Amino acid sequence: MKKRWLIALLAISASFTSVALNTQEQRWVNAVRETYGDRAGKRVETWRKEMSKYQGLSEKKQLYEVNRFFNQLNFVNDINLWGKKDYWATPLEFLGSNAGDCEDFTIAKYFSLLELGVSDKKLRLVYVKAITLNQFHMVLAYYSTPSAEPVILDNINPEILTASKRRDLLPVYSFNGKNLWLMKSKKGQLAGKSSRLSLWNDLRARERNLNLNKPIINYDE
Repeated sequence: MKKRWLIALLAISASFTSVALNTQEQRWVNAVRETYGDRAGKRVETWRKEMSKYQGLSEKKQLYEVNRFFNQLNFVNDINLWGKKDYWATPLEFLGSNAGDCEDFTIAKYFSLLELGVSDKKLRLVYVKAITLNQFHMVLAYYSTPSAEPVILDNINPEILTASKRRDLLPVYSFNGKNLWLMKSKKGQLAGKSSRLSLWNDLRARERNLNLNKPIINYDE
């Protein structure tokens, strides 16, 4: 009986250890909790624990889970959330605020998939015209191979569909961590480095330095 009890205790202990946050993750949680509050810190903890579950899944399943996870957050326009016409939040700012616009959904999904081991060459953040809504929008495209038709991760339509089935989207330009393309064709025309985008440079600097800005409205209330 004692032996069985000890085995059960060790199993429980191991399960808690498997979801324990590493030093970097705990630093993120602490920074978000200090800036946005305890509920925001819990959201980051949940993100990190979910990410640990997604490790080892197929890329198709990782796309589904990451898309599903972030699509739970609130959609709010930048002007209402940040008091700015255009602001690209880091994943920690997005989770901390519990809200964001299409760029924030897309950016958080992009960085999460990179962390899970998906190659940057397979991913593009795509700025599009949402025809039905008559407004500009951003989605994440995933190419399983260089010649494959991409599938689209989106907060407007949560179903992951191939680009040809998203006729409501008209691509304008796309980029990843390295390059920038003008979408004059299906694959796009290389237009230089993604560092040409000032909003992207600002985002990456805040990410590196763990600089967290607070929104003008609290969506945790």
